[in-house]
Amino acid sequence: MKVDLATLYFLVIGTLFVSSAMTYWEHLSHPKRRKELRALAAGYATLGIGCALAAFRSPLLGAAGPAVSNLVILAGYLTVLHGVAMFNGRRYLVGSIALLLLMGLTWAAAGQRWQAVVWLYVSAVPIALASGMTSVELMRNDGMPAVQSRRVAVAVTAIHALFYAARAFVLPWIVPLFGARALSLSSVITMYEGVLYSVVMPMTLLRLTREEIHGELLQESRTDYLTRLGNRKLFFEDGERVIRDYAMHRRPVTLLAFDLDHFKRINDRHGHKTGDEVLRSFAETVRSVTDADAILARIGGEEFAALLPGYDSQRAKQIGETVANRFAALSHGTDGDTIRATVSIGLAESSGEIASLTELLSAADQALYRAKSLGGNRLEQTPAAVLSAASYSSSGDRA
Repeated sequence: MKVDLATLYFLVIGTLFVSSAMTYWEHLSHPKRRKELRALAAGYATLGIGCALAAFRSPLLGAAGPAVSNLVILAGYLTVLHGVAMFNGRRYLVGSIALLLLMGLTWAAAGQRWQAVVWLYVSAVPIALASGMTSVELMRNDGMPAVQSRRVAVAVTAIHALFYAARAFVLPWIVPLFGARALSLSSVITMYEGVLYSVVMPMTLLRLTREEIHGELLQESRTDYLTRLGNRKLFFEDGERVIRDYAMHRRPVTLLAFDLDHFKRINDRHGHKTGDEVLRSFAETVRSVTDADAILARIGGEEFAALLPGYDSQRAKQIGETVANRFAALSHGTDGDTIRATVSIGLAESSGEIASLTELLSAADQALYRAKSLGGNRLEQTPAAVLSAASYSSSGDRA
């Protein structure tokens, strides 16, 4: 079935208005991206209005029709660029206004004599520039998740930019060779490519937003609400993977198990508000001492753990002692009630002998109990004999 250009053109217009409505509706469900989605909805609506004006430019606007409709379409592309840039914390307001003014002056200078040239070729330049910059913003990793929908949006905007660049710089050389047939073919390709852009671009950006929200919800489900460290779920999911990967390459992994000393007494004497502050202070202390590869988690009330990939027991011991010393030096309390708290630490290293995170945590807990029994505020290390026994017992159970 053959579809005429007018039908395709109205399909583009209708799709843009539907995309605008869907994006505006979506912004109500995503407070974090409300401004970005509102800008995108405005951009699609402006593009739809510009395309509608272009379809009826002569009856509605007479000689000024091509200039007005092109400037409205360009404003739509620039608004979409602005909305995408807002995902990364950037804006293109000044540059967009400057480009619109420059294009307006171009139309004014062209007059009636060069109007067709500007409409067919020159007007494609700023559209190619706006689409290219949109693609660049989508490729930035400042504020967008690296998901499949983002890559699709990059491809669509890049193709759109290349197509309009070809229309601006290649088509003027082809038309003298092939005449009106080249212009006709260019119009057909423009319509089909416009349908692709108007459908795929809005849908992929909506999918991108939803995937970002889903990722945040997933991360929130793996994060302790009070300390903002990982929770038990994150620790065991990510920790088992690290233990497995490092065991394959025979690289060391060390676990530090922490337990705040006399924490129940702190809660009973000073209240849960002070207790919560102590927990948050400890989390900040651990976070400031460890590097980005460490898996940090609150695995119980006042129990924490740090899995240190690539660390042997000597390096991990230095980390643990630094945490203990810094935490003991802090003052905690609210409403003028100041206290100090300490932490006991158990250390266990896996260098291929221990097969699971559960076994490593059990070995670290044994060292932790010994540190508590010796008065607390200290680090104890699991002896190698205990590790070997745990590994042997585990292998025997599996046999």
